[in-house]
Amino acid sequence: MDIVFHPIGFIRSPIKEKEGAPIQSSRSTIEATVEVFTEYSPGLEGIEGFSHIYLFYHLHRAEQTGSLLVKPFLDDQTHGVFSTRHPCRPNPIGFSVVRLIGRENNRLFICGADMVDGTPLLDIKPYIANFDVFKVTKSGWYQSRKIQ
Repeated sequence: MDIVFHPIGFIRSPIKEKEGAPIQSSRSTIEATVEVFTEYSPGLEGIEGFSHIYLFYHLHRAEQTGSLLVKPFLDDQTHGVFSTRHPCRPNPIGFSVVRLIGRENNRLFICGADMVDGTPLLDIKPYIANFDVFKVTKSGWYQSRKIQ
């Protein structure tokens, strides 16, 4: 079975290389612009009412090694790819929660960019604290990592 996604826009970021990019959007203060294709701009109606949004995108610059064991950026041990946020995955899909600064037609201005310039955007969803915040009781390898 083939599953095909088509971009709904692109993320324009000052980050030109994946090396040196923030490892998570929550640790970034980088501002960027999300350019949604005009045919999808009606879908942005009401987005201004949210302070934060999820961006789902294709990790188009991630190397596909085929390995299911990876060494995450915050640890020196190898872990299964599905227990990490490593970009080299069977399906290179990334997501970030970013702060929505504003909207101008089909352009969204965000803060918290951790993606490289030209990243293909797959979807946008609102961040809703009542649904998206959980009390965490364990954090796997991250909780016991040796690297601070």
